[in-house]
Amino acid sequence: MDFRDPPKTAAWQHIKARTGFEVVYFQPSADGWRVNGCTTAVEDGRTWSVEYELELDAAWATRGAHLAGRSADGHRTASIVTDGAGHWQIDGRVSPELDGCRDIDLESSAMTNALPVRRLRLADGDRAAAPAAYVRAADLTVERADQSYALVRDTSGAQRYEYAAPGFGVECRLTYDSSGLLREYPGLAIRVV
Repeated sequence: MDFRDPPKTAAWQHIKARTGFEVVYFQPSADGWRVNGCTTAVEDGRTWSVEYELELDAAWATRGAHLAGRSADGHRTASIVTDGAGHWQIDGRVSPELDGCRDIDLESSAMTNALPVRRLRLADGDRAAAPAAYVRAADLTVERADQSYALVRDTSGAQRYEYAAPGFGVECRLTYDSSGLLREYPGLAIRVV
């Protein structure tokens, strides 16, 4: 599956599970992409905001993430880096529980669902595991999230992926545009720009 370059900016509205908004800016870099974004939300009566800068290689595999978050519990930052071979460090500490993860998945972000889709470039009907370093929105804690994606073409030609994250009890069909960015995550987010 080939994808167009992303637009300069994109935005998603959080729906149902939380109320809020995410705005993202894409910029090519010497060896890949730099993605800057900010998302704010109210979820279960609690507010939070997360600013992020992601460094991606040319294949859209995560190389680094710099995060700043705020909630009623205070302000937090996190620096997450990976060697591109599935080994991670969080704030300079080696994190072997994340070994094998190739992507970062920010709980606060609809955009990060593009990372495994673009990186894997699945053919119709193919399914692949895509474990990720999952970052919680409220406190920026990081854990492993085992998940998978399968490309399912429908009669309209839209790019749809069967997504599963068993540890979170999630199974749904995600819809993407031709640049590999999420258009709709049922019950969570919808693309508005």
